[in-house]
Amino acid sequence: MKEPIISKDIRDAQTLPSRYYTGADVFELSKNALFAGSWQWVTDNASLNNVDLVPVSLLPSFLDEPLLLAKSEDLWRCLSNVCTHRGNLLVDKPCQSKRIQCGYHGRQFDMAGKFVHMPEFEEAKNFPGPADDLPEIPLEWLGPMGFVRVTGDASFEETFKPVIDRLPDYRWDELKLDPDSVKTYELPANWMLYCDNYLEGFHIPYVHPELHKTLDPKGYATEILDRGTLQIGIASAEEEAFPARGNEPPIGAYYFFLFPNLMLNFYPWGLSLNVVQPVAPKHTKIHYRSYVLDASRLGTGAGGALDVVEIQDEHVVAQVQLGVQSRLYDRGRYSPSQETGVHHFHRYLVEHLADLLGL
Repeated sequence: MKEPIISKDIRDAQTLPSRYYTGADVFELSKNALFAGSWQWVTDNASLNNVDLVPVSLLPSFLDEPLLLAKSEDLWRCLSNVCTHRGNLLVDKPCQSKRIQCGYHGRQFDMAGKFVHMPEFEEAKNFPGPADDLPEIPLEWLGPMGFVRVTGDASFEETFKPVIDRLPDYRWDELKLDPDSVKTYELPANWMLYCDNYLEGFHIPYVHPELHKTLDPKGYATEILDRGTLQIGIASAEEEAFPARGNEPPIGAYYFFLFPNLMLNFYPWGLSLNVVQPVAPKHTKIHYRSYVLDASRLGTGAGGALDVVEIQDEHVVAQVQLGVQSRLYDRGRYSPSQETGVHHFHRYLVEHLADLLGL
C-alpha cells in the first residue's frame, strides 16, 4: 500500500507538492474534477432587474460554460446557452423576450428551454426529441445570491448547511448589493496558493498590520467542515463585533471557505463574497462584491479595509508562486496549531486529483 501524499495526521504531514501549483496537467484536470460539480456563484438579484434573459459564462477563461438565465412565469431557470441544432450561442446580451431564438438557423425554444419550432425540419424522423430541448441545471438562492452546479449531484443544502446553521437568525433577504464594491483583482499566481493563504490566520501579524489590530490573535480559531472550513476572528477591544450569544467572545468576522473556490466573509456590516477564478496555472482572478446589512458600520472592524488586505495578500501570494517554482523547493511542513485549514484543503485536492495524475 503506497504512502498517502499528505498524511491524515497533520503532525507528520508534508504540504502539497509544488507540481500542483505549477503543472498545466493539474490545472486542466481540476476543471472537471473540482469545479464543474461544485456550487458556483453565478449572479445576484440586482443583475436580473427588467430583463428576461441573461447570458453568463461560468468561470470565464476556465470552465467557460455558456449558461442562460431565463425568466419563466416569475421563476428564474438556468439553461444551456448552446443551441441544440449546431451549437451556436443563443443569447449574447441581457434582453427582454418571451421566447429564445437562435440567430443562426432560427430554432426556437420557450422560456423553460423546451423546443418549439425549427424551419426546414419537416422531413426529419423522430423529431423533435428530448435532446432538442435545452439542458437545464439547478439554480439555487441564498439571499440575493444565485448559485449553479453544472455536473454531479452535490447537494446545495448540505454544501451551505454549515453557513446557515452558524448564522441561524441572519437576515439574508435584507442584504443589498453595494455596486461600488464590485471589483475583480488579478494576480500572477496559481489559484490554490491564493486559497492556501486565505485558509490560515498565521500570516496576519506579519502581512496585515491594520487587520491585526482589529482581531485578537489568541482567539483566532479554525473549524473543519465536510466541504470547507470556517475561521472565526475574535474582535479586539472596542472593535465592531456581532451581537454576543451567551458566553461567546465578541466575534469580529466569520470566514467561510466552501471548496473549491468560494469565500463568504461575514462582518457586522454584512457580507463580502469572494470568488476565486482560475485563468491559467500562474494567473488568477478574484471577484469581489459586498452585500450590506448596516451601512453605518461599513469601514469598521475586521471588514473595514478589504482593499488594503487584498493588495497585501496578492503581494505575498505572488512571491510564494515564484518560490514554489524553485528547483530547490518542493514541499514543506504544517504548523499543527495554525494550518489545519490548509492541511484539510490539501487533502481534498489530493483526494480528487492524485489518481487522475497517476500519483
